[in-house]
Amino acid sequence: MKSRSSTGGLVYSTDSGRMCPTCRQPIADCICKAATAPVGDGIVRVSRETKGRGGKGVTLVKGLLLDAEALVALGKQLKTLCGTGGTVKDGVIEVQGDHCERVIEALKGKGFTVKRAGG
Repeated sequence: MKSRSSTGGLVYSTDSGRMCPTCRQPIADCICKAATAPVGDGIVRVSRETKGRGGKGVTLVKGLLLDAEALVALGKQLKTLCGTGGTVKDGVIEVQGDHCERVIEALKGKGFTVKRAGG
């Protein structure tokens, strides 16, 4: 059996939740998050997905080059605009329901380059 350090280390703890893969601290106490800047091609991709959600669709917004606080704030604005719930996980905004067109128009209005991904 391989040791934890050779396979990447602890990624989740029931005491403190998700762990940072770089500094091995809980995400809330991460000391390296200031050094990590989002990377991407500058194009925001909006898609609809139902996989793993019991057939219920969500609108996914990927590729936003924003820090965590700005991403949460934008997620809140999009959820309010659509009148529904959602979340922000791992740099992806999830808005419950099929609101792709509404989200695309809102992001274009804020100056983002947006593409519809998927079908």
